Amino acid sequence: MNVMITGGAGFLGQRLARRLLELGYLTDSNGSKRAIDRILLVDVVPAHDFGDPRVVTVAGDIADAALLHDVIDTQTTSIFHLAAVVSGQAEADFELGMRINLDASRQLLDRCRRLGHRPKIVFTSSVAVYGGQLPAIVQDSTALNPQSSYGMQKAIGELLLNDYSRKGFVDGRVLRLPTICVRPGKPNKAASSFVSGLIREPLNGKEAVCPVAPDTRLWLLSPRSAIECLIAGHELAAASLGSNRIVNLPGISVKVEDMLAALARVAGPELIKRIRWERDPMVERIVGGWPGAWNVAAAHALGLLGDTDFDSIVRAYIEDDLEPNTVS
Repeated sequence: MNVMITGGAGFLGQRLARRLLELGYLTDSNGSKRAIDRILLVDVVPAHDFGDPRVVTVAGDIADAALLHDVIDTQTTSIFHLAAVVSGQAEADFELGMRINLDASRQLLDRCRRLGHRPKIVFTSSVAVYGGQLPAIVQDSTALNPQSSYGMQKAIGELLLNDYSRKGFVDGRVLRLPTICVRPGKPNKAASSFVSGLIREPLNGKEAVCPVAPDTRLWLLSPRSAIECLIAGHELAAASLGSNRIVNLPGISVKVEDMLAALARVAGPELIKRIRWERDPMVERIVGGWPGAWNVAAAHALGLLGDTDFDSIVRAYIEDDLEPNTVS
């Protein structure tokens, strides 16, 4: 089978590709387990191919209809649609966010519709589809009310995939991701970028800036668990999802001050001295509109699992991404 990952050069795309190569198979839309023959990584920049002949990389604009025509054919069995302009950037550049987060998704779905081969599509959505006055625990029935352009674009993408699945054009599933923490690398333009920085930077001997209040509550998932959920979500039978293809992935609800307490427990209290508090109204407005917890009974019933606590998320970053002998 042929698998395509948009956003394939990104950190989640790269981890997903590596895990799929290890796994070696996926279940197609007919319920048959099939060996993975090819993984196509599509992104605006060249992706790493791991030196594996099964991996093909294509660099280009995901919103370009000609590119989608070239990379998606009737042999494309599964698509993990991860490509997106992140929240802060989509808020600052409305046109770019609309083109990548919405127009590209519509064109991708329509390419599959026109081919008529009904591939599996996993679309990653976000906590940002919620906002406004939220209950302490968001339910599956809680109305979407995004308070950012990014959240709006993701919400429309969810509805599109649900309808394309209803019509039988694709076998889709929407997986709403909590904030992923701890992301390796450097800060990006996402409003939530500081969340990873609060752990990553002190562990790497650098200062981190926290732009929100200590009691700000966040809904978090580690990269490890995110990848396992993406694959498990792909493997779900369409019948188990019913008419609503949207699943809130399990995360943990934690305050910023509790994140730092976990960092101190795992790596030492002296690291907290590397945190500087500097409130940012824009970040507070965007992040403050996201749910701090949601009901994940449906995800658990489907066998999707998250992390046990934030201490384990810190340890996972140290084990998976931190250079040896870095913590000091």
